[in-house]
Amino acid sequence: MKTRYLIAVIAALSVSASAFAAADGEALFKSKNCNVCHKLDSKTVGPALKAISAKYVTDKEAPARLAAKVRAGGVGVWGSIAMPKAASSVSDEEIKTIVEWILARK
Repeated sequence: MKTRYLIAVIAALSVSASAFAAADGEALFKSKNCNVCHKLDSKTVGPALKAISAKYVTDKEAPARLAAKVRAGGVGVWGSIAMPKAASSVSDEEIKTIVEWILARK
C-alpha cells in the first residue's frame, strides 16, 4: 500500500516539476529580454519561437547546439541580423531552461 502512495507522489511531483520548468522558461525568456527580438507566432528582429521549434523538431542535438548559439551569439541561420551573445549574468542553466521552453512551443 505504501509503495502505491510513494509512486503516486513521485508521479505528481514529476508533473509539477515539468509545469514549473515551463513557467520558469517563459519567465526567464521575458526577464532576460529575449522577448524584445522574438515573439511566439511572428518574425520580428529574430525568428518566431514556433518557427525555431518546427525547424529543430527532429534534431536530437538541437538543445545543446541552440544553448551554445545563445551563449555565443551568431548570424546566418535565420538571416543577416546577428543575435548578440547572452549576457554573462545569464547562467548556462538559465539558457538551457529557455532553450527547452522554446523547443516546446508548437
